[in-house]
Amino acid sequence: MRKIYFTMVVFFMTAVAFSQGTITGTVIDGETGSPLPGANVVVKGTTVGATTDFDGNFSIEVVSNSGTLRFSYLGFVTQDKNYSSTGDLGSVTLQPDAEQLGEVVVIGSGIIDLEEDRSTPIAVSTITKDVIQATSTGNVEFPEVMKNVPSVYVSNQQGFGDSQMFLRGFDQTNTAFLLNGQPINGMEDGQMYWSNWQGVMDIANAVQVQRGLGSSKLAISSVGGTVNIVTKATDRKEGGFGRFMTGNDSYFKATASYDSGLNDNGWGFSVMLDHWQAQRKYAEGTKGQGQNYFFSVGKLLGDHNFNFLIFGAPQWHMQRWSQPEEVATIYRKYNQHWGIDEGELESERTNFYHKPVLNLNWDWNISDKSDLSTVLYASFGRGGGTGNRGNSPLRLPDYPLAGGVDGQIDYAATRERNALVGIGGDYGAPNGAGYIRRASMNNHRWFGLVSNYGLELSESLSMNVGADFRFYTGDHFRQVVDFYGLSGWGDDRPDGRVVTESFDFNPWKTVSNFADESERINYDYSEDINYQGVFGQLEYSKETYSLFFQGALSNQSYIRQDRFATDSSGNQTTEESDKANKIGYNVKGGGAYNFNTENSVFLNAGYYSRQPFLDNIFAGTAELAEPEVDNEEITGIELGYKYNTYDLRVNVNLYRTQWANRFVANGNTITSVATGEDVDINREQTDVTQLHQGIELDAQYRVMQGLVLGGYTSIGDWKFDGSTPYRTRDFRDNTYFTNADIDDFVDQNGNPLPANFFDGNVNLDGVEVSNAAQFTFGANVTYETLSGFEASLFYNRFSNVYEFVDVADVVAEGNTYETRKLDPYGIIDLSAGYTIEMGDQDIVLRTNLYNLFNTSYINQTDAFGVFYGLGRTWNASVMYRF
Repeated sequence: MRKIYFTMVVFFMTAVAFSQGTITGTVIDGETGSPLPGANVVVKGTTVGATTDFDGNFSIEVVSNSGTLRFSYLGFVTQDKNYSSTGDLGSVTLQPDAEQLGEVVVIGSGIIDLEEDRSTPIAVSTITKDVIQATSTGNVEFPEVMKNVPSVYVSNQQGFGDSQMFLRGFDQTNTAFLLNGQPINGMEDGQMYWSNWQGVMDIANAVQVQRGLGSSKLAISSVGGTVNIVTKATDRKEGGFGRFMTGNDSYFKATASYDSGLNDNGWGFSVMLDHWQAQRKYAEGTKGQGQNYFFSVGKLLGDHNFNFLIFGAPQWHMQRWSQPEEVATIYRKYNQHWGIDEGELESERTNFYHKPVLNLNWDWNISDKSDLSTVLYASFGRGGGTGNRGNSPLRLPDYPLAGGVDGQIDYAATRERNALVGIGGDYGAPNGAGYIRRASMNNHRWFGLVSNYGLELSESLSMNVGADFRFYTGDHFRQVVDFYGLSGWGDDRPDGRVVTESFDFNPWKTVSNFADESERINYDYSEDINYQGVFGQLEYSKETYSLFFQGALSNQSYIRQDRFATDSSGNQTTEESDKANKIGYNVKGGGAYNFNTENSVFLNAGYYSRQPFLDNIFAGTAELAEPEVDNEEITGIELGYKYNTYDLRVNVNLYRTQWANRFVANGNTITSVATGEDVDINREQTDVTQLHQGIELDAQYRVMQGLVLGGYTSIGDWKFDGSTPYRTRDFRDNTYFTNADIDDFVDQNGNPLPANFFDGNVNLDGVEVSNAAQFTFGANVTYETLSGFEASLFYNRFSNVYEFVDVADVVAEGNTYETRKLDPYGIIDLSAGYTIEMGDQDIVLRTNLYNLFNTSYINQTDAFGVFYGLGRTWNASVMYRF
């Protein structure tokens, strides 16, 4: 009897422990409110799963009365939902991934201008965190995150951080980049140096590319568009990951990240640390190394949300510049800038930089109808780029090519020659000036504040007003990195002082260890920019239509101090310029009409009066340029159509942008007939007009659950319009040449210069805009299984890329210049991953192959040669996520 009783008890306990129950419910599309058929429902940590039927209903057998169900659907944000009993779970709502950036914007919600914040649509594409993490981390440059977006063209140079991006044919100096609402383009010239942002992909929650006019309320004047980078802040959930990655050419990357989550008192912090290094990116002599760090601390205090974060990416990388086409065609990896010095690989062209960025965000939810968002930010950039000064270095015999191609730098022979020179810098000395490696330093201090107040005036009318202040100082000078045996360097300062101190290019040390004023060579000056802007927006939105109007007004002042100036007696002195002030403004307006929930159209138009870059205000000295450079004038209009259903999304955009009164400067080199000296010149075009127009289409189709097809195409017609005066500046003393100087110089091939080479007027009408693909096409397929495997295949094709256009070439052709079209090319990329779930922990295995078939192609040219794109590269990683 006892045995029977014991057996019954054991059986009962086992049945309870392993009893199966049923959980039912419905999965809903959070955007349309309609059911989601084919959505995945999995008991987290197991392989037990089910899919929803046509009406979005599911029924799943579970072996425990408590646990977690994971709901997923490709293109939607995955959601976990706990259960503590079986039965009906009710409705579970999944939000579309690309449409719900509010889920990842936990700070600065009023500062970060996203398309979702406005009812009137714009031409926009969003890349989410999952896509960024899957395809665009490691030995991949940040611009390549956006290469599957219509009208985006990326020139992936063969050194770490040297890529360039074009949007609707406009380069990245004329595209606005915002990091959590903070402008990050260079204040002096609009440049983006991607090596400074090497780790931003690891902390990015989303990247939104707004083509054309965009939705930004800031007092910025983006010509091509606006790119919003939304990074993580203090996460509200506890968790983290550790990841190891390897790749081609000895690439290695290790990353650790942890989020504490917010505690009961509203405090929390997030931290990420990372190290990467590689023997080269792809070409010879492109070795690199760097670190990334991120720290964020947040505090919820009633209706106030505070968050402080700091991010930095100190790095150094050897560079490869453009190559003569006849050389690069034979050997794609050739690089003339490096050699072996005392047993170590060394490059005379090395970029190094450390740019910590700090910002303090404050969000105040004043009421149900009003809010205030403010960010106070600062950055302190230190670093620059190295190059040669003095005589050219000696080189090894021709390698790897014959026919007069430069060999690698022979540092041993160069040191032997320097030993005969002693103190360098005198070009007329018997043994020459000697050879040093110098660094062109660009140290800056940048402080800013952006604030935005939003108010709902009624159910249909909303208003935003705000301010944008920036205070910037940039210090520019050269210092010696290596004397290569010289005892000093002279004849390179107005006071005649011989410089004897050298400085390392370690990006950590350079924050505080750089040349003081007594040890600087060649040039030494500072530039101050103060910017004050105000902006405002009104939007009226009803169920079937919406209207908006935006306006911004700004003042920008410029001052330059030249510390290498001389007085009337020839003594070194500091000369400060007069303050120059430029007023700029922009106005934008538009409207949209919704035919129904699936079909809508919109029309936007805008006009920008944009202040010139600082480098165009001054004539290379503390003197203001004559004649004075005026504001650029940008007029844009765009028409769009959107179709959005459960399984198909289609966007069509037409645009026309006229960019007038441009100042364009291109560097070049000519040779003195008398001395054989190479002379760097700047060719300045002072009234350039460009006309960019085109059509864009992108679509996504869910074939079935787990299988999504996507594609895009863009067709552009980008040409110069009209004529422009031009002039040529001599970098040696910042004076201007005249055509009377023609016989004193030849080009670098020894050919005579055209009679009107230095100044005149040239007709550019109809000349194609260079270096960006005017036709792009892409197709992709993504497949995801219930078991954790997913793979994506991408094909991108680019054509109608035209070579770099220098006004000198147009002059030489007698105003009948026809731009050479580069060969079209197509690239295939493959990405695959597998996730192993272990309860609340995951192991993620991933690999990426870029340029799968090793296609050879030229993706850009400049005045000196061509840039070949990367061949086949790859990376693979393992991540532990908890």
